[in-house]
Amino acid sequence: MDALNSLGKTMVSSPERQQEADSDWDIVQRVQAGDVAAFDELSIRYRGRVYGMIYNMTSNREDAADLTQDALIKAFQSINRFQGQSSFFTWLYRIAVNSTLTHLRKNRRRTFFSLEKVNEDDRQSAEVIEALTDNTGAERNTFVKELQEKLNEAMQKLSIRHRTVVTLFEIDGLGHQEIAEITNCSVGTVRSRLHYAKQILQAELQPYIRNEKRPH
Repeated sequence: MDALNSLGKTMVSSPERQQEADSDWDIVQRVQAGDVAAFDELSIRYRGRVYGMIYNMTSNREDAADLTQDALIKAFQSINRFQGQSSFFTWLYRIAVNSTLTHLRKNRRRTFFSLEKVNEDDRQSAEVIEALTDNTGAERNTFVKELQEKLNEAMQKLSIRHRTVVTLFEIDGLGHQEIAEITNCSVGTVRSRLHYAKQILQAELQPYIRNEKRPH
């Protein structure tokens, strides 16, 4: 079983996503028409998701909070230039990702992939655990901790651009097209970066993949 493939699935267009985009566009138009307070609705809707994405890229709470606020301010200041060619969500994520990449390159600090949210009460997290282990109880909890540490180590081996697409795809659940729009590259490039990143991660996590012998 390709365990990493179960960590995330390509998002597809859905009535719910389209409804969200339509709702966002209505709010954007209100802001552009002078109802600046309406931007608070967009901020409340997306602040948590943007923060989570940035934290997974930086693994620093203060940086994530600052960069989230910075992205929202930039989005507000540029709102009149947004014409709806993409969803507001995609546009905001592009701003946040670009700001975070600039921050990471400028600081050149070691960054870590965060699986702090991994817990068995979360469906996606449960799929990760189920894909990688048959263990239960205390042994399972120990394994999850080991997995967090090993993923952190493995992600350090990836470049910033590869870490970015893995974060957007595996953690945020975005589709290839959305990631391409956010990172300003082709879908083919996104697929290529994901393929390369998964090869690296699989090699690093091989002892932890189901049916492989794990070290004692």
